[in-house]
Amino acid sequence: MDRIPGMVASWSVNAFPERLDEVMTAQYRFSADGAEIDRDRVHRWISEQSYWAPGRSRSRQDAAIDGSRNFGVYDTASNKQVAYARMVTDGVTFAWLCDVFVDPEVRGHGVGAVLIAGIVEDCRPLGLRRIALSTDDAHGLYSKFGFAQLDLPETWMERLDKPNS
Repeated sequence: MDRIPGMVASWSVNAFPERLDEVMTAQYRFSADGAEIDRDRVHRWISEQSYWAPGRSRSRQDAAIDGSRNFGVYDTASNKQVAYARMVTDGVTFAWLCDVFVDPEVRGHGVGAVLIAGIVEDCRPLGLRRIALSTDDAHGLYSKFGFAQLDLPETWMERLDKPNS
């Protein structure tokens, strides 16, 4: 089956073949400490450079951060944040991975792999049955970590409302 832009993917924690230490480099470090998140930088990325949330207000982004598990990748030399993602989850059975963003200056240097490997490793102890996501452009990255198209996409539904920025 051909990849469909905007598809939703699901992943089983038991199928994950790689570990964070297999993709880590001396140049970048992964962190699941939400206190490290550079909120100004993340807001600029999401509101100004993402295709999924252009114009998102700072208050809305801060609320999203506050209501989620947050992850970052940082340059070890400068401690500058170079990637971000958040996860909405019940912490037991299901999670939605969203707002995944890698700074354009470091794309192509393995930062996305460090981010996704770190998230998967951090969430492994939770025993989540499914992690879902939607992407228009990063299918290859996610597939390396066990994500795949849904077997029955016709069973999934969504309700979209026009968001208040």
